[in-house]
Amino acid sequence: MKEAVDLNCDMGEGFGQWVLGDAPDEEIMQIISSANIAAGFHAGDPNSMDRVVKLAQAHGVGLGAHPGYADLQGFGRRYIKTDAAELINDIVYQIGAIREFGRRHGAPLQHIKLHGALYMEAAVNEELSQMLVDTLQATSPDALLFCMSVSKTYAAAKRAGYPVIREFYADRDYGNSGSIVFTRQVGRPDPQQIAEKCVKACKTGMVTTVEGDEIEIPFDSICFHSDTPGALAMGQAIRAGLLDAGIRIASAAEVAKTL
Repeated sequence: MKEAVDLNCDMGEGFGQWVLGDAPDEEIMQIISSANIAAGFHAGDPNSMDRVVKLAQAHGVGLGAHPGYADLQGFGRRYIKTDAAELINDIVYQIGAIREFGRRHGAPLQHIKLHGALYMEAAVNEELSQMLVDTLQATSPDALLFCMSVSKTYAAAKRAGYPVIREFYADRDYGNSGSIVFTRQVGRPDPQQIAEKCVKACKTGMVTTVEGDEIEIPFDSICFHSDTPGALAMGQAIRAGLLDAGIRIASAAEVAKTL
């Protein structure tokens, strides 16, 4: 059973007057320990980045950059065939934006987590994952990299000795491969069922797949998405369930010290 786990959420996912999801960033920030802040390509703009980074600093939440494909219309959930080197430059650009807003508000960059289809592409693309890790070693050597345990990204980070945090997805289904089942449209989950899934994973390390089997998922952080319908109630249920089970919620930086 885990003694402590990070609880992370994707934040600031709007653009201008457009806001995605029904959960206010201000309320989500009160229940999480790490925030993945949209960096302008799939969502987010300078004003939203400034606002949400400031919120993270005020609540003592670990600051994370959340780079995605240049796909505002598709919210970064559409695969875009692009050269790996070009993608790396896009990622560096987006990390820099979040890092600078963090410096403005006295919040150091804790972690980096790719978004949506880019996250899933890196998970199966060895070239992209290796270039990502090589680049982060040069530009962000102290930042944690969030990824799935069954991914090329995790393997590349471990080979290089780069600090990595494995994720468990609260509001996504798993297949027997150990990877999440990627979807562009997510329904409204039952908060209590999601909380029970997370507590079970922390106690046993297991999750039930869409095929109906039980598989092991090694993880250090639990992720839920602010754009999932009912995200606030879901996040509150996860937090309450973990605490009731005697599992402490800690930042990814703190959890990483025990790995």
